[in-house]
Amino acid sequence: MAEKHSFGVTPITCHTWNGDRSQVCLSLNNSDVKIYKKNGQSWAETATLVEHGQRVTSIDWAPQTNRIVTCGADRNAYVWSMVEGKWKPSLVLLRINRSATFVQFSPKENKFAVGSGARLISICYFESENNWWVSKHIKKPIRSTVSCLDWHPNNILLAAGSTDFKARVFSAYIKDVEEKPSPTSWGSKMTFGNLMAEFSNGEGGWVHSVAFSASGDKLAWTGHDSSLSVANAASGQTLNVVKGNFLPLFSTTWVTENSLVVVGFDCVPKLFSLDDRGALTFISDLDQPKEKESQKSSARAIFQSRDQKDTTEIFSYELKTQHQNTITQVSVYSGTRSNCSKFSTSGVDGNIVVWDFKSLEGSIGGLRIK
Repeated sequence: MAEKHSFGVTPITCHTWNGDRSQVCLSLNNSDVKIYKKNGQSWAETATLVEHGQRVTSIDWAPQTNRIVTCGADRNAYVWSMVEGKWKPSLVLLRINRSATFVQFSPKENKFAVGSGARLISICYFESENNWWVSKHIKKPIRSTVSCLDWHPNNILLAAGSTDFKARVFSAYIKDVEEKPSPTSWGSKMTFGNLMAEFSNGEGGWVHSVAFSASGDKLAWTGHDSSLSVANAASGQTLNVVKGNFLPLFSTTWVTENSLVVVGFDCVPKLFSLDDRGALTFISDLDQPKEKESQKSSARAIFQSRDQKDTTEIFSYELKTQHQNTITQVSVYSGTRSNCSKFSTSGVDGNIVVWDFKSLEGSIGGLRIK
């Protein structure tokens, strides 16, 4: 049900796959970007992208154009293209004075968005006359670091989450690059930078991740207050929020039109679902350790043994889950956000795990996949 791939003990900051999933690009919590190609059951390093001066914070790989975009704490972003068998960087004029925090190509891959600690979003597009990428800024009413972004399927709208506890939907329409957009459930006024919607779940929690559903009508976001929120524009921007007794949630993706997989500090993927009335509920953990009773007995035996021995004795205890530490990212591996068959996760333990969602659906009782 899951394929586990280890890339050492260094935390994986972020990862992204190429179009046919034969290669993975990742950052190991430093300024370098590594590209690996699958070789049988192992991974062989094929390239190292060296241009950033500080830690790389986000990466995205465009499947159609085969471009890679990276951004980092050095306030820069680079677009990498394969030229004569080698990856070559292109200059991006971000015009920011704080760290770049998140980057993502638009669905048509003709532009990309970069969030930053400068309380703004850079919408970047290629200017062929000068052979570089230029940017336009979305600033108001953002009041803190932009921590995450996600594009609407129409290539125009952009969702942004930030550390001011808000999730917002903006128009990123650039008339020099694309045709005039059609109205959506989020509104019809789409001049550049227009605020289409703004949400808060009423609690205090940095927004770590935002994600549009496949239809684009629903927007989900995770908060550091252990909350998952979903706004539905098709039903008048109604808001549903669920909080449980789990640790803070970090990243989310839609796997059907009404179901989400969410990851975070609990080290296991979690499934949430919207019912027919639009209520959001937690369904199940998707990585359930086997032999729970023996696991408890083993833990009890360890503590009983330590009680009878010198307390300075050192021992290790391995989690009975695929990930051994916080999961920082989840993304669709195969399929779409309306019908996902596999998804991938990466985390602080240096592992990337590919999960067979269809097998999980059949093996864990009580899943209500819609």
